[in-house]
Amino acid sequence: MRQHEIAEAGHRILNPFTADKLRLLGEVCRLRHGTEILDLACGKGELLTTWAAAHGVTGTGVDISEVFLAAGRSRAAGLGVTDRVRFQLGDAARFEIRPEGYGVVSCLGATWIGGGLAGTIDLMRPGIGTDGLLLIGEPYWTVPPPPEAPDALGVGEDLFASLPGTLDRFTAAGLSLVEMVLADQDSWDRYVAAQWWTVDRWLRDHQHHPDADDMRGFLDDSRRSHLAYSRPYLGWGVFVLRPAG
Repeated sequence: MRQHEIAEAGHRILNPFTADKLRLLGEVCRLRHGTEILDLACGKGELLTTWAAAHGVTGTGVDISEVFLAAGRSRAAGLGVTDRVRFQLGDAARFEIRPEGYGVVSCLGATWIGGGLAGTIDLMRPGIGTDGLLLIGEPYWTVPPPPEAPDALGVGEDLFASLPGTLDRFTAAGLSLVEMVLADQDSWDRYVAAQWWTVDRWLRDHQHHPDADDMRGFLDDSRRSHLAYSRPYLGWGVFVLRPAG
């Protein structure tokens, strides 16, 4: 977590998603004023705060990083929505979800909280009724990767699937895919390459910091894995889902 708190210090959205893509996602979800959202592993809360300002939603964000949550509270204050959103420090996997208590439950880019996609769906689904939405941000393989790619990216061999394979996983979980907003290659570059600049600047200013060697390794691994594997083989998108039937 410390690596990402440093590397993503300059980011508002902690995924390969642009502000325009996040805005579009809010529009395709057809949000109503007063809709309550639960955002698990919310990062800096950009989804909650900007949607509260644009659509009048309310919501709760849960994350394990107080650094990120502090940024979310500051963002909420800047947008004038502190009365509509709240942030809670804690393990999103252990958050006590109100049964059918939310119009939307989201988890963008953090399905590790449930040990993968299926487990995270199991965590999220009790929070919505038949008319609610699940928003899941998840990588997918754009083309079959070489055998070494999962290990180089630090993911399990079967953790991600192709886009059709991801659809099959949703269907198997009893969900219907009703919309999606996909990142593009530039989204990936802006998310990852911007971290390189931030880490490089941090290392120049903290050459003898106890975390310096760790951050040098993070930077080297990030550049290599992105250019060799993420960029040519991985896509990322947010999938809008309802309970099937």
